[in-house]
Amino acid sequence: MNQPLPVSAMASAAEIFLGRQPILDHKKQIVAFELLFRSKASLDDADVSDDLLATSTVIVNTLSQFGLEQVLGNKLGFLNVSASLLLSETVNLLPPERIVLEILEDVPINSQIIARCQQLKDMGFRLALDDFEYRSEYDALFPLIDYVKIDLTITPVAKLPEIIKFLRKVTSAKLIAEKVEEEALFLQCKDLDFDAYQGFFFAKPTLLKGKKPQPHQTTLMRVMGELLGDVNLGKLETMFKDAPSLTLGLLKLVNSVGIGGGRQKIESIRQAIVVLGQKQLMRWVQLLLYATPDGSAGGTLMLQVANRARLMELVAKKIDHHQPNFSDQAFMVGMLSLADVVMQTALEQVLEEIGVSDDIKSAVLNHEGLLGELLALSDVIEKGDFKAAEQEIEKLGISANDLLEIQLETMQWANQITA
Repeated sequence: MNQPLPVSAMASAAEIFLGRQPILDHKKQIVAFELLFRSKASLDDADVSDDLLATSTVIVNTLSQFGLEQVLGNKLGFLNVSASLLLSETVNLLPPERIVLEILEDVPINSQIIARCQQLKDMGFRLALDDFEYRSEYDALFPLIDYVKIDLTITPVAKLPEIIKFLRKVTSAKLIAEKVEEEALFLQCKDLDFDAYQGFFFAKPTLLKGKKPQPHQTTLMRVMGELLGDVNLGKLETMFKDAPSLTLGLLKLVNSVGIGGGRQKIESIRQAIVVLGQKQLMRWVQLLLYATPDGSAGGTLMLQVANRARLMELVAKKIDHHQPNFSDQAFMVGMLSLADVVMQTALEQVLEEIGVSDDIKSAVLNHEGLLGELLALSDVIEKGDFKAAEQEIEKLGISANDLLEIQLETMQWANQITA
């Protein structure tokens, strides 16, 4: 097997920005990711015909040579394709069993495109229509389509029942509601029987007023407070023994990532504490804060916070701030930045209960200081705002290639711990 080329070598032709957005089912479980790419030359969505070949080659090489499992885990990847990219031979380099080719709304549906789509289907690719608005030329394409995405920012909710009824008649494709930005809209779409959903509704779920934190979350907050001070091993062990489901969740996470070089299996919480050490134990406790009450590590919120914290840590190491424990602080800021969602409590109160430093508090609450800049970078990457991301990395003194390498390492780590 050929060794993968370094990302920096593959990206030399054109620096690109990489993002991914989850696609979820009714239960809010991730079933796929849309992969978002932008070259530095096209951050303003200008005419990108001049650098299309270079950019598409970088995308394909990054995915196929570096390894899709690093970016996607075991999920499907949706990839936007223009008419030029769809007709290009570079698409043939992608593994068809892992990629859904998302045909952009401005692709002219003519005999050449239809023939190419049939060829790609014969190769094993799945096809999707992006930002669907009915055009008569789609009639010939419907039999080849596996997914239809409906953008809720351009399609009124009131028109959805009629559109869905029509699509169910003309195609067996799965229907994806896109740009679902809030919980109420997700519930409306769920009632309309969409097959999948895409948007930011999962990141900030509706807060139920008066809802108390789950017992396991309260325990984790106490553990985090203990770890920030002089650690008492016996006290920590007792805390976990009083919460068996948390112990099981912690052991599952520790074993799944092969702590200790994978040479030993963790069989008790005391052994986990000793093997992990205070620093690593703090990380797993922070992750468990976002897990479900039974200790499950799945779900979009867990993936989001893991991505955020790890990316911030790696960027902090890259910029070499020469501040003791700076990368550890960056990881903690990323972890704590969504704690209000799971604790159903204002962030200010959560941070007071844990007893974090003023630097961490100001970064989480107000995006202040260098730690705040790292959090701002993670925010714009999650939103796919690559122009803002370019501005942030310029301030931090890193390149788009640096960021791409960090993102790939981040995704691999997050996929592993949330598998």
